[in-house]
Amino acid sequence: MKIIIVGTAYPLRGGIAHFNALLAKHLGTHHEVETVTFKRQYPKLLFPGKTQDEAGTSNDTQEAPQLVDSINPLNWIKVAKILKDKKPDLLIFKYWLPFFGPCFGTIAKLVKRRTNAKVLFICDNIIPHERRLGDVIFTKYAFKQADYFIVQSDAVERDLQKYFPAVRYRKIPHPVYENFGDPIQKEVARTKLGINSKKVILYFGYVRAYKGLLVLIEAMRHLDDVLLLSVGEYYDDQTKYVDKVKSLGLESRIKFYPDYIPNDQVSLYFSAADVVVLPYLSATQSGITQIAYNFDKPVIATNVGGLAEVVIDGRTGFIVPPNNADALAKAINRFYSEKREQNFIDEVKIEKTKYSWENFIRAIEELMETHDK
Repeated sequence: MKIIIVGTAYPLRGGIAHFNALLAKHLGTHHEVETVTFKRQYPKLLFPGKTQDEAGTSNDTQEAPQLVDSINPLNWIKVAKILKDKKPDLLIFKYWLPFFGPCFGTIAKLVKRRTNAKVLFICDNIIPHERRLGDVIFTKYAFKQADYFIVQSDAVERDLQKYFPAVRYRKIPHPVYENFGDPIQKEVARTKLGINSKKVILYFGYVRAYKGLLVLIEAMRHLDDVLLLSVGEYYDDQTKYVDKVKSLGLESRIKFYPDYIPNDQVSLYFSAADVVVLPYLSATQSGITQIAYNFDKPVIATNVGGLAEVVIDGRTGFIVPPNNADALAKAINRFYSEKREQNFIDEVKIEKTKYSWENFIRAIEELMETHDK
C-alpha cells in the first residue's frame, strides 16, 4: 500500500510526533510510507508551551514536509490536492484533539473525493479530558470521513461506541516508545544529574492540572528519604506547584526540571528512577507508561482511563485511587518496604512484549483486510 500519515511529526516535538515517526518506520517495512506535518500546528494564542519545535536534531527520523496550516481552510484544499496527486491507498490521522477535526476532516474528504484512498483515525481520545465548546461537532465532522479506527484502551473504545456505534475499528494497545535510546546504569544516571538519594521516583511529561502532580507533591509529606524528580514543561501555572512545595517544606526532596526534554536526554531521567509515578486525576491512556516499559521501569498509577489495563496491579506496579495522596504515598512506601523493584522489573519485561509495533501494524492490516473483503 501507499500510505500517507498526516499530523505532528519531526521537526515538531512531542509524543504524537514520536508516535508518528515510529508508526512510519514500522509501516515502512511492508509499505510505501510518507509523512506530512504542520507548518502551523497551533496558533500561539492556544499553545501553552514554550516552543512547538523539537530541540536539537534527530539522527534516525527524517524531517517531514511542513505543509498543513491547522486554521486555514484554503490551505486544507491545497494540501488535499497535493496528497490526491500522490494517489495514496490509505491516509492515517492520529487524533487527540477535536480542534483538528475541521482540518483533518476536510483534507480526508477532499482526498477521498478524487481517489480510492481509505482513511484511518488512530484515536488517543474521542472527547478530551478538558472539554471545550464544539468538541463533539468537530469530532463528528472528522470521523464522518473515516473508514477505520484504532483505539488503544477500553475508555476510548467506550467513547467511540457511545458516539459512533456503527464504525469499523480494532482495539490494540499503545506500543512502547523505543526511540529514546537504551537504559544506562542507574548510578551513572544519578551521578550525571547530581543525585545522591537512594530512593528516587519520577514524574515525567507535561504538567497539566488533570495529571495530578499536586496530589503527588502532597503524598511526598508521607514519604521518608524519597526524592521526586518532576520532569516536564508546564502547561499550567508553575507557581502553584512551587508554592505547594514550599508550604510543605519539601524543597530538598523535590527537584523540578521544568523544560521539555530532548529525545537524547529522556533515558537519563528514566534510568535514574526506581519507579515512575502517574498520579492522574483523569485519563484515557498515557504514553508515559510505554516509555517507562521501554526502560523496564515499574509504574505506580491511578485507576483512571486505561492505565490499569497497562499497569498490572501487584505485578508491574501498583494501581491506586485517583486524587488520594494517602493511598499514593502508601503504594510508594510499599514499593520500597517490600523491596518490589526487581520483581516488578522482571514482570515488566514479560508484559511489554504485547506492546510491540509488529502487533500494532498487524492490527491495522487485519482491520483493513477484514472489512474490505
